Amino acid sequence: MAQTAVLTLLIGLVFTFFSGAVQTRLRGGFQRRPALVWLLPVVLTGIFTKAALVAGVGSLPLSAAMLAYTVSPTLCAFLQGTEAKSKPGGLDFGAILLLWLPLEFSAGARLVPRPAQGFLHSVAYGIAILLGLTLFLCFRGMSGMKYNLPRRTSDWRLPAVAFLITAPILIGVGIPIGFIPPPHLPTVPAARMVSAVGLIFAGTALPEEILFRALIQNLMMQRWGENTRTLLAAALIFGSAHLDNGPQPLPNWRYMILATIAGAAYGKVFQKSSTVVSSALLHTVVDWTKHYFF
Repeated sequence: MAQTAVLTLLIGLVFTFFSGAVQTRLRGGFQRRPALVWLLPVVLTGIFTKAALVAGVGSLPLSAAMLAYTVSPTLCAFLQGTEAKSKPGGLDFGAILLLWLPLEFSAGARLVPRPAQGFLHSVAYGIAILLGLTLFLCFRGMSGMKYNLPRRTSDWRLPAVAFLITAPILIGVGIPIGFIPPPHLPTVPAARMVSAVGLIFAGTALPEEILFRALIQNLMMQRWGENTRTLLAAALIFGSAHLDNGPQPLPNWRYMILATIAGAAYGKVFQKSSTVVSSALLHTVVDWTKHYFF
């Protein structure tokens, strides 16, 4: 129960950033006093330390590792300043890599007993998303992140249309290469399937869309333009991030292929919509369909 409370807190904080008032207030505070950004590593490390204690694995080296993890991208952002340039700089991309790669390669896992690794990895992921939103959305004021609630009807229509186009492609590629089996009817109660929609959206789809679309793809678009080459490069990055995922043997090239195709669809929806929620909705439906029908 305590672990659920920690994860719920992190998800709630991520959702809080959908408020324009919250974004404006934080942005104004950082512009007046940029040094306030250094509170982020302290507060977020405190949350992680509390989570580690809840899991019964708290330690000074573990907290120190989290402090170092949160300080590094914060330093990159601080050195850039609170005024985002017309094009992102090297330190912006460096900050994203420092947020993403330690999680991707499970840095510090040896400091955590195996039974607690899944929980603390989820906590670390939540902290990374919170830090990324705060640094780029509020401190740097980076444009194009689209971190707001849907604003127009097409924001709901785009993911639906994209699913109708993308699903047959994913199925047509995924079955022959052995990534997914032939389709089957669900084997779990309908109530569980319905509740899973929210869990997938909040726990997987939205965090990944914040990282790979609102941050990585957006900064690439800001730097090199909103074109097909940038879209495909971002999709390939997203696909490559799945090479170390099961259930097939690693490196999982099957997963990479399917994730790259899906990433292109998510990225196109992100480009065309006014909100990252649209690509997260498409992401949710794709993952939900794969989980229950394949």
